[in-house]
Amino acid sequence: MIELVLERITPADPAAGRAMTEHYAIVETVSGQSVGTIRLRLSDTDDIRLYAGHVGYRVNEAYRGNHYAQQACMLLKARALEHGFSELWITCDPDNWPSRRTCERIGARLVEIIDLPEELDMYQDGERQKCRYLWQLD
Repeated sequence: MIELVLERITPADPAAGRAMTEHYAIVETVSGQSVGTIRLRLSDTDDIRLYAGHVGYRVNEAYRGNHYAQQACMLLKARALEHGFSELWITCDPDNWPSRRTCERIGARLVEIIDLPEELDMYQDGERQKCRYLWQLD
């Protein structure tokens, strides 16, 4: 079992194209150990829907294979609903099979794999495509 612990809220920075974001630690309830992070972007821009996604997660390598990302997404769903979301977009690299399986396990649907525009920071960092998953919350 896990719980989400709010670590911080970063404010929106429209000039940099960044949305207000809630950042959570994914914590094992028994051990109290932080096993990863998950964040919820609280905006619904084209860049978020197409490239960044509303939800981003990372599980520390030693804790992978325990479905912590899936559990964290399910816990984050309540927060998203409180913020008025009825759907969330999750993006990942096409070769990130664990993340793709997480999306499938929570019931998100692969809509498409898109090429990233060259002007994006992600492209400059070497990423070329993103899988776009739509997660209907209701």
